[in-house]
Amino acid sequence: MDKNWERLNHLQVGRYAEYLFKINLVSYGLDVYSSEVDDHGIDFVVRGGDRRYFDIQVKSIRGKKYIFFPKLKFEIRDNLFAAIIVFIKGEDPYFFMIPSTAWLTPNALLVDRKYEKLASKPEYGLNISQKKLAAFRKVQH
Repeated sequence: MDKNWERLNHLQVGRYAEYLFKINLVSYGLDVYSSEVDDHGIDFVVRGGDRRYFDIQVKSIRGKKYIFFPKLKFEIRDNLFAAIIVFIKGEDPYFFMIPSTAWLTPNALLVDRKYEKLASKPEYGLNISQKKLAAFRKVQH
């Protein structure tokens, strides 16, 4: 595979990211349960070895950009995780699992946008740049 993620359309990239994450989690011996309808901002549920359940919201991007989660569907709680896949042309995808509780202490990478008195809806965001992606990769290893 030549890893040219640009030839996939938006929906294909999103679906591919979900499948990749599910397969990755199953490879660790976790149980993965798919949601038939993504109307609550949950793409799938994972059961850990200790029989705890975790809700997973998957987001994918091509290149280094901004990703956001509308607060209406991404309510911070202990069992909610953001699963991020970054596709960069010519490279293997980068996988990141971020607990939603990480947004309780926003920083340069994880942002909390309230958009008070503006047309945009409040959101939690993730700024991915070359520098931040490199820092993220160091944390993974």
